[in-house]
Amino acid sequence: MKAVALMYHDVTPPGRGPSSGFPGGDAERYKLTLDRFDRHLDAIDRRAPGAATTTDSMFGAGCPPPRALPLLLTFDDGGASAAEWIAGALERRGWRGHFFITTGYIGRPGFLDAPAIRGLRARGHVVGSHSHSHPLRMAHCSEPRLRDEWRRSAALLSDILGAPIVTASVPGGDHSDLVARTAIEAGIRVLFTSCPTDRVARLGDACVFGRYAMQSATPAGAAAALAAGDHVPRMNRRAIWTIKQAGKRLGGPLYLRVRGRLLGASADMRWGDERSALSKDPS
Repeated sequence: MKAVALMYHDVTPPGRGPSSGFPGGDAERYKLTLDRFDRHLDAIDRRAPGAATTTDSMFGAGCPPPRALPLLLTFDDGGASAAEWIAGALERRGWRGHFFITTGYIGRPGFLDAPAIRGLRARGHVVGSHSHSHPLRMAHCSEPRLRDEWRRSAALLSDILGAPIVTASVPGGDHSDLVARTAIEAGIRVLFTSCPTDRVARLGDACVFGRYAMQSATPAGAAAALAAGDHVPRMNRRAIWTIKQAGKRLGGPLYLRVRGRLLGASADMRWGDERSALSKDPS
């Protein structure tokens, strides 16, 4: 099976990036302005009209994908802009998205609260887990910690929505077989990573999707080309991602510290693998 999934985060008016999602320049580079996001959606619609679908539709009984190469739009972190801006922009085009919630931040300033999460689901969007505390180096967490991240997050969302949580995305772009296996043990059957690929892997009865990351500077034409399945931009993304992964492996925590200094990480932000205030490592 193949599918193209685009990974977005927050969408805000100009100058209001801190109003939704995680703070700091490292998070800001993944936040699009409203105008740029609309240009993305318009360009996607021109190149791949009527393309956007959801995993609910793909795997639901009697609901085949609308095209040979399904397009999935995903939104990480659970920032407030999901309900305030993003969902409406999708719905105006007859589309639905996948919203992945960092459950340790539910109800905090800049993040969705429980009624907003229920509202997204009632409007036909897919709601899933983005872990509990958003470790940036999730593949380096212990196995007990991974189980805790997925199970705690799925349980909180299930309590809010009154239904099992079967969809999730891996935070921080740090994926491994153990990350996937512990997610599946927590009931996840559709897992999105940050690996730029259109190939959907099967792990038992679960599916693992790759995604192409959209940043604040990503041109609308580039998003549309990826959505349409153009070969060259997909290969370019894969090459860049491979180089970055090598840097992360060699640099380890130093890579993230340098990245934070260069991009302007928030002094007030500590990710899930930097401290245990949100999700204590039980190991």
